[in-house]
Amino acid sequence: MASSFQISHLLLPLFFIFLFHSPYLTSAQLQISNATDKLALLAIKAEITHDPLEFFTSWNDSVHFCGWPGVTCGRLHQRVTNLNLASLSLVGTLSPHISNLTFLKGINLELNTFHGRIPTEIGVELIRLGWNRLTGSIPSQLGTLPKLEKIHFHYNNLSGTIPESLGNLSSIRSFSFAVNNFQGAIPAVLGQLKNLTFLGLGLNKLTGTIPPAILNLSSLASLSLPYNQLEGTLPDDLGFTLPNLQVLNLGHNLLTGPLPTSLSNASNLVELDITGSYLNGKISIDFGGLPNLWWLILASNPLGIGVSDDLKFFDSLTKCRNLKVLDLSDCRFGGTLPYSVANLSTNLLTFRLGGNEVSGSINVGIENLVNLTELQLQKNKFTGGVPAVLGNLSELRLLDLSENELSGSIPPSLSRPSPLYMLRLTKNHLNGSIPLSFGNFQYLQDLDLSQNNLSGPIPKNLMKLSSLTVSLNLADNQLSGSLPSEVGELKNLEYLDISETGCPEKFLSA
Repeated sequence: MASSFQISHLLLPLFFIFLFHSPYLTSAQLQISNATDKLALLAIKAEITHDPLEFFTSWNDSVHFCGWPGVTCGRLHQRVTNLNLASLSLVGTLSPHISNLTFLKGINLELNTFHGRIPTEIGVELIRLGWNRLTGSIPSQLGTLPKLEKIHFHYNNLSGTIPESLGNLSSIRSFSFAVNNFQGAIPAVLGQLKNLTFLGLGLNKLTGTIPPAILNLSSLASLSLPYNQLEGTLPDDLGFTLPNLQVLNLGHNLLTGPLPTSLSNASNLVELDITGSYLNGKISIDFGGLPNLWWLILASNPLGIGVSDDLKFFDSLTKCRNLKVLDLSDCRFGGTLPYSVANLSTNLLTFRLGGNEVSGSINVGIENLVNLTELQLQKNKFTGGVPAVLGNLSELRLLDLSENELSGSIPPSLSRPSPLYMLRLTKNHLNGSIPLSFGNFQYLQDLDLSQNNLSGPIPKNLMKLSSLTVSLNLADNQLSGSLPSEVGELKNLEYLDISETGCPEKFLSA
């Protein structure tokens, strides 16, 4: 990590400041103002230690500085109003001379490798410094900029606490401080920012509870606080106090209690993610009130109580016609897979229900989910056969039915979805032979059929699949015959296990 630099300031005489803000400037005064902006820009350039795209080569006297790339000036006074140096792979520190661009409204330095501290005086309306390597704390002086509308400091190495002074930013609309090292509590004063629409503080080390004032900010459209150590419960009226909410991401915290039923009224909600918290209790949300929902992640919360109607909420989920991602993994759900699963959105791409206690057969109505790319039902108590209709899911890329109580033979139709790259059926009670059609896979990288009761020879064409690069596991079955010589064609395979097949001596002699 680069060391921080000591901030110094280019101080201007008071009469210069008066001149810069006067609407009636003489030609000589304009030249002085222009010279100040040019010197500030050159000072910024001087702090750049690596410019792989040679972006700054054109910052020279051959053209007026208002014509330099990344620089925008006002038409009347030719003063710098916006500085955009984003995505240039620059390395360097932030010059304190930025503060001398007194007409600057916006600065965008995202996706570079700036390091050191943030200058204490950046009098702008928009600050974008995300995706850099900035260190130190947020200057409390930022709280003195009443016109500031956006602050984006995400993906840096900033630390300390979030300044209380930010509660004075009456014009602020967006705070994005995610992926840093901020500690302490979320300042309750942020709840008085009546124009705030986006609050992103995820992947920090924040503690305490979510201030009630923030959960009453009716302007909020996105509240994203995952991967912290926040505690407490969610208020019962959450769906009423945040009527404009589109994104609610509180995953990987220490929250407890039930999901508020009032979320049924958050009609604008698009994303709900509470992964890996400690929320519990039966889901009583009527998802029919969330027509725009497309991302529902409830995984790794003890929301099920092991009863037959744990998944009753599927009935209302069928009204979410835009739903694309549904993750209900590791929630202790019991009961059977509802028939209404067949009526879920045909836009559904990801369906995860692994790590629960769901029993009964796998509903063949899943074939209606024609755009499904990922189906994970592993580690449940499903019985019956593997539905042959799963082969009709032509977009399927990942299918995991492992660690259930499935029986019968493997349907040859499973080789039909051409994009399939992972198929796991391990730890079931499957019998019969490995389908010859498995040699028709085009993109299969990972195949696990271990710990079943499969018999018969290993298909030769299976050993010719050049796409098999991750794993081929056929162990703990009752396979017969010798290992096909074609196994030598699996040159890129990382893992091969054919142990305990029932005829180990034949494999060893092959």
